[in-house]
Amino acid sequence: MTTKAKKATVGNAFSDLGDALESAASRFEEGASNARQSARKAAGTTQRVVKIGIYNAAYGISYGAVYATVFLTELLPEDSTVRRGLEEGADAAFEAQSKQAADKEEQSSATIKRTVKSKARAGAKGVAKRAKGAGAAAASAYEDVKA
Repeated sequence: MTTKAKKATVGNAFSDLGDALESAASRFEEGASNARQSARKAAGTTQRVVKIGIYNAAYGISYGAVYATVFLTELLPEDSTVRRGLEEGADAAFEAQSKQAADKEEQSSATIKRTVKSKARAGAKGVAKRAKGAGAAAASAYEDVKA
């Protein structure tokens, strides 16, 4: 082999090695990007599955408790003290929940009114400051003209 041929072979080998390293680096970056996307997707799927599981558990507990109580109430005689207590307790719970919802709505309404009033006051103060500043500027301009 001639010297030129040896140099060309060595040059080609380094060029091929550089190309291989660039290709490996780009594949590694693609793999890392794909891994991030897969992890996000898996996290989202896991979150949905957990939420569905929690919902189903809460639903089952609620349904079981209410159904068992209603079933027990229907089995008891009409004049039973236990039946009357269960019925009146359920009525009181519904009334308390309705009252709580109304109180919450009233508090929310009051908070909105306070927010609107405070913003109106702040706006009025800003207007007053600007008017006062404009009045001072007008007075200064009048003094300049007068002098």
